[in-house]
Order: sequence, then C-alpha cells, then structure tokens
Amino acid sequence: MIQPFAIAIHGGAGTLVRGMMTPDKERAYKEALKLAMQKGFDVLKGGGTAMDAVEQAVMELEDCPLFNAGKGSVFTAEGIHEMDASIMEGKTLKAGAVSLVTGIKNPIALARDVMEKSGHVFLAGEGAMKFANRLNYRLEADAYFFEQFRYDQWQELKGTESFELDHSQKRDSKFGTVGAVACDRSGTLAAATSTGGMTNKRYGRVGDSPIIGSGTYANNRTCAVSCTGSGEYFIRGVAAYDVSCLMEYKGLSLSEAAGEVINARLLELGGDGGLIAVDMQGNIAMPFNTEGMYRACKTSLGQETVLIYSD
Repeated sequence: MIQPFAIAIHGGAGTLVRGMMTPDKERAYKEALKLAMQKGFDVLKGGGTAMDAVEQAVMELEDCPLFNAGKGSVFTAEGIHEMDASIMEGKTLKAGAVSLVTGIKNPIALARDVMEKSGHVFLAGEGAMKFANRLNYRLEADAYFFEQFRYDQWQELKGTESFELDHSQKRDSKFGTVGAVACDRSGTLAAATSTGGMTNKRYGRVGDSPIIGSGTYANNRTCAVSCTGSGEYFIRGVAAYDVSCLMEYKGLSLSEAAGEVINARLLELGGDGGLIAVDMQGNIAMPFNTEGMYRACKTSLGQETVLIYSD
C-alpha cells in the first residue's frame, strides 16, 4: 500500500458568523488559506518532510496580515508585538519553541532553529532574541507589523486592565493563532503553531501556542495536533497531548479523540476553540466548538477542503 500524505492548516477559531464578513473579505481569507495549504502540500508531493511542509505553510500564514501571527500580530499593552511559536516532529519527538519574541518575521522558523541548533526545546524573551541574533536573524522594523485594524483594536483597550482574545465575541474579530499538521510519504508526522497572542496583553502573558503538549504535539504512534482558542484552557487541559493520549491509551480514532477533547473536555473547563489533527494514515480531524474556524486540508487521496463556518 502506498503511504498517503496529507496536510491541514488553521487560521484561528472564534466568532465567525456567516454574513458578518463582506464577500470580498471572505474570499480573501479562503484564498490565503488555500495558498498556505497548497504550499505545504507541494512540499509533501515533492517528497519533502512533514516538518518542512508545516513550516512552509505556517510561514505563509505568518506573512499574511489577515491572521494573528507574524505580520498580522496584535498589539500588547506596551504597543509592541510579542510572538510565540512551536514545532514538533513525531518520529523523534524533538521539538522547538519560542515565546515573547519581537521583530522576527517568521517565529516558526526560529522555533525550528531552537529545535535543531540550540540543544534546548523552549527559549523565551531576551534569551530567544539573543539566540536569533547569534543566527543572524534580520529584525523587522515596527512598521512591518503595523496593521490599522490591529491598531484600532488596541486603541479600544489601551490604558485599561482589559485584554482580548482575537476571536472575542465583543466584536467582529475573526483572527487568531495559525497552525499546520502534516503526514509525509514516510508516515512521519509534524505539527507547528504560531501566534501574536492577545490584544493589550500584559505581564508577558504566554498562551498555549508555544507550549509542547498544550498547543502543539506530534507523535508517530498517534497523531499531530495544532490548537487554537482560549489558550489558558488549552494549557490546563494539555489539549494537544490529550488527543494523542486518548488514541494511545483508550484506542480512540483520530476523529473520536479530537472530538472528545474539543467538544467535551475543553467545554467542561469553560474553554472554547478548535484544533486540527492528522494521523499516520492521512486521516484528518478539524473539530471546533465556536461559530467557525478558518481551516483547510488536502490529501494525496483526493480530499481538499477550505472552510470557515460549521458547514
């Protein structure tokens, strides 16, 4: 039997109500998702690794201002952009992550360098920036990350104690964490996640995205997972690893395990959001418990989907 290969991506989950976006805006999101999905799929089709595929797909999303990662990152209380990212490979269980980095165009690339070149798993803040400098990363000016919509979001909260998830129900905010999962021709799995965090966040807040086991996880014995939503709850529920555990120890299928985590366990904690996941057979699951989730997937068996709402 020929080993199937597959990729799935997400651009955030939240209050995505049909009809609240203009047709042009909706088209722009779908085109951006399809482009990122195709970039990753082309890597797999050409015999590339799952790691290369998820990194390529996430970098494409980081470069798109429509999503809260990389170029589209939201403003912190100090008016800067603090980004988090993580990546994991399922064959070796090697992983890399960065948090509270600034000026980095593609945090997911830095996370992979942490995995492959640092001897560590997780670097944060000043230390992560020193590591990036040692590798001669170019730092982008603040102007690169400036988006008027993001700035306006921040102005409504600036000077208050409030912070806001980018998919908050308070307004028509439809952006969030980005991520990708893939299975390559060798059956190896990988997952990657990147985010700009919360608008007006304080105190160096870190969500689930860079935390291995909470926002990102990959294990060839089970699945690869990337999460999006209310990060504190994904951390408390160790959501990404929980999907893997349900498959490994309870024998659940990918779809059953992913659904259990998002539609039962996360809800019991009071959290909302979604995830994307893939197993070694190229099966894909993309459950969410919000009105919508930007998502797309493509497999070597002919499946191709680009969706926003719960249809």
